[in-house]
Amino acid sequence: MSSFTFLAFLQMSLWEMVLGGSVLAKSVLAILLAASLLSWTIILAKWRQFNGAARANAAFLRAFRKSPGLDAIAAAVEQYREAPLAAVFDFGYQETSRQSQKSGTVSNKLALERTLQLGLSEELARLERNMSWLATTATTAPFIGLFGTVLGIIDAFQGLGAAGSASLRAVAPGISEALIATAAGLFAAIPAAVAYNQFGHRIKELTARMEDFILEFLNMTERVYEE
Repeated sequence: MSSFTFLAFLQMSLWEMVLGGSVLAKSVLAILLAASLLSWTIILAKWRQFNGAARANAAFLRAFRKSPGLDAIAAAVEQYREAPLAAVFDFGYQETSRQSQKSGTVSNKLALERTLQLGLSEELARLERNMSWLATTATTAPFIGLFGTVLGIIDAFQGLGAAGSASLRAVAPGISEALIATAAGLFAAIPAAVAYNQFGHRIKELTARMEDFILEFLNMTERVYEE
């Protein structure tokens, strides 16, 4: 075997492998790096958003259950702006105010329920914002990495043909490109896939809380306007 041993190949720095790659291989790595950075930005932002929403929901729900009426909650709702429940409450409170101003009571409960559902839908859309990017990264990054892998293998065969003999020196650059592209694709895809699944579960939990809150809101409305 050539004096360029496998151990020497392993000792090559990652940066040297990247710099030694073709323009196409570098472009693939640049795309994967950009996708990974954007995914991590979204992951961190979503993590803060969901944690803040859960804490604010708990605080708002305690205040809502202790409140004697809707007006008292409406006066303090600005304190709970991170809570999706507070946004749903706003929709419901505005509808009850419109109805009570006209007739002194909430006569159209179906309209109130529809308004609360609109509030839920709006909050759900806000919670799901940018989730599609995580799904796209999780599904496409491995294939982009595979494309880079194919380019590296092609480069390895070209090096083999140019050398005229089967040696590690001839195929090492192409193999390194292929391995780096594969690793980069997985590095971008795995965190995005894990985050997408975890955040999807959090969204389902928050949606269930909002659906339960709608029932509580309707119950309080009936108590307040029947008295």
